[in-house]
Amino acid sequence: MSQRVALVTGGTGGIGTAICRELATAGYLVIAGYNSGGNHDKAKAWQDEQREAGYEIDVAYGDVSDAESAKQCVDGVVAKYGAVHCLVNNAGITRDSTFRKMTLEQWDQVMNANLRSVFNMTRLVINGMLEEKWGRVVNISSVNGQKGQFGQANYAAAKAGMHGFTKSLAQEVAAKGVTVNTVSPGYIMTSMVAAIGDDILEKIASTIPVGRLGKPEEIAYTVSFLASERAAFITGSNVAINGGQHMF
Repeated sequence: MSQRVALVTGGTGGIGTAICRELATAGYLVIAGYNSGGNHDKAKAWQDEQREAGYEIDVAYGDVSDAESAKQCVDGVVAKYGAVHCLVNNAGITRDSTFRKMTLEQWDQVMNANLRSVFNMTRLVINGMLEEKWGRVVNISSVNGQKGQFGQANYAAAKAGMHGFTKSLAQEVAAKGVTVNTVSPGYIMTSMVAAIGDDILEKIASTIPVGRLGKPEEIAYTVSFLASERAAFITGSNVAINGGQHMF
């Protein structure tokens, strides 16, 4: 079989970068999807950084919240590399506010970027997976989609919706060799999180039984396993990676 293709949405972010690198190490031909407000130079600089670190990862622009832009992104990838064998729905945003003050725009922005995007992207690749009788879809949710979070009614609803999507689609495609799973990270030490200050980070860490924030690589290891041959009997599942912050 020729090299399998993996597309990671939000691939140039902190967790996305770790996922891209781990999938490349596992033998996938990896494409990092990005939006970055249309900042193509930023994506190119990211690609150069990965190359300097020893990773050959392509980039593909697309606004995953927009159906036409998502289609253009996937069409470009398929035209260049062929069918997508692994899709990681990692793109997402926050627009935090207490519900009483939350605007319709804040609700729609988060639902579109975090949940509608999963529909937009997955529907574009699922038929190719079914035709090849092999595929992996991994949806990156959040601990807050499981337990809720003050000021994140929109985000928690979208992230919880991702797993309902996972369980339903998993039943539809399981017999064709395609698995669909969710990974729900807790608080992860990305460069963006690191910038919020040591005092706040210490307070967050004190709420986590293992006593620290997670590492992006710990999420990436799990995604890579779910994308492998060895995980063929795992589908419709949610893997919680939160250091014991939320147990269920």
